[in-house]
Amino acid sequence: MSDKPYFEDPKKANRLLKILYGYLAILLIAEFFIHKHSYFPWEDFPFFHAIYGFVVFVVLILIAKHLLRPLIKRREDYYD
Repeated sequence: MSDKPYFEDPKKANRLLKILYGYLAILLIAEFFIHKHSYFPWEDFPFFHAIYGFVVFVVLILIAKHLLRPLIKRREDYYD
């Protein structure tokens, strides 16, 4: 057995990525066959929820990087 942590082994990490990409492909294909009960007309566009989730993720990262980071950032010698 390898002493490396699970995700540091390239073979295991690649296997996990292939599984995740497979699930993503299944979900994207299933979107064409599953009826969604939408409240707004723009929710009926193909891949709306995937695109919306990605955009919100990027916005949250940018907010954390540019607005929250300066609030909690400490000097380099803060703990010395």
